[in-house]
Amino acid sequence: MPPEWAPQDWLWIGFPHDADEWPAVLPRAQEQIAAFANAVAESGQDVRLLVRDGANEARARNLVSAGVTLERRHYGDVWLRDTGPLVLTRPDGGRAARRFGFNGWGGKYLMDGDQTVGARLAEDAGLPLKVGDWVLEGGAIDGDGRGLVVTTQQCLLNPNRNPQLSQDQIEQRLCHDLGFKNVLWLGDGLINDHTDGHVDNLARFVAANTLALPCATGRDDPNAAIYADAKARAEGAGVTVREIPSPGRISSGDRIEPASYANFAITSHLVVVPTFGSPHDADGVAAIAALFPDRATIGLPADAVLAGGGGFHCASQQMPSARAAL
Repeated sequence: MPPEWAPQDWLWIGFPHDADEWPAVLPRAQEQIAAFANAVAESGQDVRLLVRDGANEARARNLVSAGVTLERRHYGDVWLRDTGPLVLTRPDGGRAARRFGFNGWGGKYLMDGDQTVGARLAEDAGLPLKVGDWVLEGGAIDGDGRGLVVTTQQCLLNPNRNPQLSQDQIEQRLCHDLGFKNVLWLGDGLINDHTDGHVDNLARFVAANTLALPCATGRDDPNAAIYADAKARAEGAGVTVREIPSPGRISSGDRIEPASYANFAITSHLVVVPTFGSPHDADGVAAIAALFPDRATIGLPADAVLAGGGGFHCASQQMPSARAAL
C-alpha cells in the first residue's frame, strides 16, 4: 500500500447531498468541498467528484471548474476514505483494490450505497478486487510506504467493529491483506469523533517512520492528554514525531468538535489543510507546509464539512499511479 505522498493518477472526492446529514450547513459544505476539488484540479491533478443525482450534479457544476470531472454514483455519505477502494501497487506496476466490511462506523451511520460504492469504483477503474471478511475503514489506518501502519486501539479494538478478533489477529490481517509489516498502536482518537477515533484525524505519516502529531494549544485544549499519549507511544516505538499545532478548542454550543489540521489531504502537487476560523489556522498550515517542501500547501475553510462528521482527507480517496510502485 503506497504512502499518500506517492504519485497519484487521480483523486476521488465525495460531494455532499443529504440535508439530514448536513443540517443547516449543506450549501456551505458543498461550497467547501467544491473549493477543495477546484484547488486540486488547478494544481494539475485529475479530480473525479462523485455526485448523487441530477440536482446534486447541477449544484456541483455551478461550483466547480471545468477541470473537475463529475461522476454520478450511488453513495450515502461523502467519506470515501472509508467507503472507497484501498488501492495497492505491485513491483511490476500492476494495481489491485481491497475492500472490507463496512457497518456505518460501528452501526451509527449506515446509509444506502456506502457498502457498495467502493466495489463499484474499483470495478469501473478496471482494478481486480478482493474483499476482506472483517470490518475496516480507510481512515482508521495510515501507512508510511515502508511497511509501517499506524492506527488507534479505540477504533480497531472497538467491540462495535470486530469483537471476534484479538489485537494480534487484527495485526495479522493488516499485514496479510494490505502488505504491512509492523503496526504502531496509538490509544484514543479525538474527543467526539463519531468514527471512534480514526487515526487520520490524529496522526499522519509524512515520511518513512515519521509521524505528524498535533500538540496542544492553550490550557483549554480538550485533546491535550490524547496528543501527549500518542506522542509517547510513537516515540517509544522509535518513530520520529513532527509536531503540528492543534486548532485548540473548537465548539458548537456545548459540544467539543473533533477539529484537526491532521485531516489534510496529500495530492500529487498540493497539500490541502482544513481550517476552522481558529487563531491557530495560519500556524497549522505553515507547520504542515514545512513537512512537504516538494509541493504547495494551502489552507481552506472546512468548518461546514466538519459539521457533517469529517474533513478533506475523510472525503477523498486517491488512485495511486503505477509509478508509485517503483
